[in-house]
Amino acid sequence: MNVRHVLELTVKKYPQKPALIFKNNSVSFAQLQEQTYRLANALKKLNVNKGDRVAFCLPNSVQCAYTYLACFMRAAVGVPLDFMLKADEIASCLNHSQARIFITKQKNDVDLNKLRQECPKLEKIIIVDDEAAAGFENFNQLVAAADVDLEDGVVDDHDPALIMYTSGTTGKPKGILLNYKHLEGSPEAMKHFVDLTDQDIKLAAIPLSHIGGFIYLQNCIHFGITVILMERFNPFEFLEMITRYKVTCFHIVPPMYNAILTLKQIDKFDLSSLRWVVVFGAPSSPEILERFHQYCPNAKLLNGWGMTETCPPNTVTPMNSDNIASVGKPAPHCEIKIFNDDNQPVPAGEIGEIVIRGWIIMQEYYKDPETTAATIRNGWLHTGDLGRFDKEGFLYIVGRKKEMIKVGGQIVFAPEVETALHKHPEIAEAAVIGVEDKMKGEVVKAFVVLRKSSVLTTEDVRYFARQHL
Repeated sequence: MNVRHVLELTVKKYPQKPALIFKNNSVSFAQLQEQTYRLANALKKLNVNKGDRVAFCLPNSVQCAYTYLACFMRAAVGVPLDFMLKADEIASCLNHSQARIFITKQKNDVDLNKLRQECPKLEKIIIVDDEAAAGFENFNQLVAAADVDLEDGVVDDHDPALIMYTSGTTGKPKGILLNYKHLEGSPEAMKHFVDLTDQDIKLAAIPLSHIGGFIYLQNCIHFGITVILMERFNPFEFLEMITRYKVTCFHIVPPMYNAILTLKQIDKFDLSSLRWVVVFGAPSSPEILERFHQYCPNAKLLNGWGMTETCPPNTVTPMNSDNIASVGKPAPHCEIKIFNDDNQPVPAGEIGEIVIRGWIIMQEYYKDPETTAATIRNGWLHTGDLGRFDKEGFLYIVGRKKEMIKVGGQIVFAPEVETALHKHPEIAEAAVIGVEDKMKGEVVKAFVVLRKSSVLTTEDVRYFARQHL
C-alpha cells in the first residue's frame, strides 16, 4: 500500500473537512497532509531513509498521527511504543528495533540523557514539547522549518512498515513486524464488516500505539471520516465527547464499557447519534453491551476479534445479526479454523485452538525466528486462543492456551511480570497467574516468597512492580 496516494485522494475530496479533533482543536485533511509532509521532510534532513526505524512514544495526539504517516511517506519503519512504558522497557525496545530516531514527550520517570547512553544506535531524540530542551531536537521547530513539497518515494508491499511491541520486557521484547501490504488489512476488513462513510465521526480512546488505536487513523485517511482523539480514556469525558461531537461509532474494550456503566450520570448524556458500537480486545460477555445499549438504543451492537499479528479485525458480528455472544464471522480475506492438539481441524461445536491464515498474517516476530516458527506452522498462525464454530459459522472464544493474561484488553505475559519481581533482592521466588475481575476482565495475581529476614510489605512489592512494568 502506498499511504501517500491514499492520503492525497482523500485530501482532494475533503480538503477543509476536519480529519482530527484534539483538545477542541480541529485539523483539516489539508492540514494533516501539510504537517505530515513537513515532518517527512524533516526526517529526510535527519537522513531517515527507506527501512530506517523511527520509534515514537507519545500519548494520543495529532503529533502521534503525523509521526505514523510521516514514517510511511519516507518508506521507513514506524516503531510505536506505549506511553506508559518505563525507562528500561523503552530502552529495551529501542535497542531491539535498532531505532535511529526517537520522538517522545518528556516524562518525569524517563531520563532521556541516560536513555541515549543506553541505546548506542540512537542518533536523535526529538521532543514534542512547546519549549526546546537543551541537547535535543524540538518537534515543532523541525516541522515549521521543513519544506511542504515532498518527493514521491517507492514503496513495495513487502517492505517493512511497522514493528508493534506487545511486550516491553527487558529480557526479550516481542515485536510484530508488519509490511506495507499489511496496512490494507484493517481497511479491507472495515469495508466488509461495517458501513463507514465520510459522514461518520469516530471517537478514539484506545492508545494509537495499540493496533486497535492505529485502526482509527487508518479509518480516517481511507474513508474520510473525522476522528476525535482522547489523550487518555476517561469515562465521563468519553460520554461528553459523544454528545458534543455527535459521534456515530467507536470500538473499545470491555473494561471501558464497565467504567462507563459505573457512572451515575450516564443517563444524562445524549447518545442518540451512535450508529454502531464494537467491543474488542478481551473476553467479554454480551451482558455488558446489552446494558450499554439501554443508553444508545439506536446503535447496532457488534462483537469482534483479532490480533496485532493478524491485522484486525478478523471477525465481527454481521450487521444483520444480533448474535453478540459470538465474536462474529471471518473476513473474506482470511481463513480461520479450529485445530485439535494434532493440528487437525475439528467439526463445528468442538473446542480447539483458533488458527488463521492469509496475507494478513504478520511477516514475523522481529529478530525472533524461533518464536515465529513456533507460531506460524504450515502457513497457519496459531493464536493460542481456544474457541469453537457453530453450524452457522459464528466463532466463539472460550479461553486461552498461551500463558498470557488480558488485563483491560492489553496482553500481559506472566513470565514478564515474574522476571520484574525477581529483580528485587528480597524476593526469592515469584509466580504469576491471571484471576477474573469484573472491571478489567482479568487482573494479575502474584505469589511471592520472600528471602529470610525480609520486611517487604504487599505495598512495597506493588510499588516495585510499578517501577519496572
